[in-house]
Amino acid sequence: MIVEHLSLVDFRNYATAELSLHRGPNVLVGRNGQGKTNLAEAVVFLATLGSHRVSSDAPMVRDGQEFAIIRARLSHGERKVLVEVQLNRQGSNKARINGSPSKTNELPRYAHVVLFAPEDLQIVRGDPSSRRRFSDQLLIQRTPRMAAVLGDYDRVLKQRTALLKSARARGIRGDALSTLDVWDDKLVTLGSEIIAARQRLAADLQQPVADAYEAIAGADHRPQLEWALSVRGGDPEEGEEQVAENSSDQVNIAEMFRASLLAKRTQELDRGLTLTGPHRDDLLLRVRGLPVKGYASHGESWSVALALRLASAELLRAESPAGDPVLILDDVFAELDADRRRRLASLTAGYEQVVVTAAVEEDIPEALHRHVVRISAGTISDERAPGGEEVDADD
Repeated sequence: MIVEHLSLVDFRNYATAELSLHRGPNVLVGRNGQGKTNLAEAVVFLATLGSHRVSSDAPMVRDGQEFAIIRARLSHGERKVLVEVQLNRQGSNKARINGSPSKTNELPRYAHVVLFAPEDLQIVRGDPSSRRRFSDQLLIQRTPRMAAVLGDYDRVLKQRTALLKSARARGIRGDALSTLDVWDDKLVTLGSEIIAARQRLAADLQQPVADAYEAIAGADHRPQLEWALSVRGGDPEEGEEQVAENSSDQVNIAEMFRASLLAKRTQELDRGLTLTGPHRDDLLLRVRGLPVKGYASHGESWSVALALRLASAELLRAESPAGDPVLILDDVFAELDADRRRRLASLTAGYEQVVVTAAVEEDIPEALHRHVVRISAGTISDERAPGGEEVDADD
């Protein structure tokens, strides 16, 4: 897949922006704060329906505006697809595909993107929500219908938690809250599907992560991935890890989920929180048999983070009839030592399209240093455009 052209309206610092991209490596160069990452973020949103920088859509809408528009012309071989999403500050977003209204969760069927960013270090070193977000965004790209499942689960979770808070305020305890059973059924149905999909994803990533880690780090430290599940009785969100003991656990997810809800009902009513389910699970990452978080060196942590992204790209590459995903390397090379820069560049240069952003052009390895676009003070300047053609993007 190739992003041929990107158009923005009232997105972040851009009133309008037009960016043409080429097959192979593309380099976006500009000082920090000029809007390089905003361009990358817009492309990523089309593929994941989310941002790698913020948890809600409102910050992506330019100050003083009610909505932003991201529009991209994609090339899938000989086929061209025009995708568009309107991000609303309030209310649901709207999407169009080839000019016709569509559901937003249809966009990942057409836009396939893998992002590498400095924030990736938080996947391995941050709290469990960072690892859940990584997994869920990859799930959506791999199986677009999971966007609806995850969205429905989030809505049910919020409604169930609101009921628990109301019950706590009114002093209701135990079986007196019969309406909770209805929400439990919905939570178990949706949550079990999410847990099973995440476990399959972790299993499918295991070998690609190990291969990518060895290629980046130059060493085999046996990276491992496995989910700590709250439905097994612990609370990974609070550091209580309960790992599935064997593959047969997947068959019993719904059963374990119901038992966990029943066991924690009194505690949930006391706290006004839903304390079990995929929203409290954690993806455990290990190297050399030890947790990456708290034990791995800075270099090892970066190698695991990069391996997760490379493995994601390889998984999508192998499964997608649309071809390679677009790789976006957003200010990553500034964070890496010379050896990891070289290794990462050689591993990614062969993809159909790569977009690299950098504040310092010299940080970019030669293998990726091709089509250069300069971004300065709201102006996008394409070095390959005749006469240095420029497109204004007002701040």
